[in-house]
Amino acid sequence: MIVVNFKTYREATGFAAVRLAQICRRVQEETKCRIVAVPQVADLRNCVETGAECWVQHVDTVEQGKKTGWITVEGVEEAGARGTLLNHSEHKLGNELVKSIADQTRGMAFELCICAADENEAAELDKLEPNYIAYEPPELIGSRDKSVSSEKPEIIKRLVTSVQNPVLIGAGVHSPGDVKVGLKFGAKGVLLATDVVLAEDPEYRLRKLAEAFK
Repeated sequence: MIVVNFKTYREATGFAAVRLAQICRRVQEETKCRIVAVPQVADLRNCVETGAECWVQHVDTVEQGKKTGWITVEGVEEAGARGTLLNHSEHKLGNELVKSIADQTRGMAFELCICAADENEAAELDKLEPNYIAYEPPELIGSRDKSVSSEKPEIIKRLVTSVQNPVLIGAGVHSPGDVKVGLKFGAKGVLLATDVVLAEDPEYRLRKLAEAFK
């Protein structure tokens, strides 16, 4: 499983977001590796219409109604999102807010991938029973030469055995080798952004990563 976070990169905004979502769909069809596109909310519906599986980058713990400017679970689900990232290191929420959203979505056909910066945070967030825990050391996010797989393989190994819910790894993932290290230790997939979104040939990069799952 590969989760491609579009972030707010210019290279993944508007028409470029649609093109990247199309790439996600094509590579999934060709490799049979599940690939999730995670565009900005403004691009969500257009990306969904490409046929790609889409999540959003964040939702708020608010009910529908008098809540100007907030992002509701119901709103993004209606627009076609099948899940969300939460608590990314670039948008930290705190455990209480994450718990509130987890409680709100429990029982819905809406996946939660909660990001954790370290083992302790992962252990606490695992209690909320998300669909996935994404382990991303903040200092490695966006790195082009270091990755969670090369720098913290032992933590991946411990984390996978200590939490109850499936683990994704992220932060600096940029090669099939990085993917294979995670899979070797029991991770279910990867969460990434820079290596695909900013690649000269995003489709080639994504295909090479997806082929590592074979």
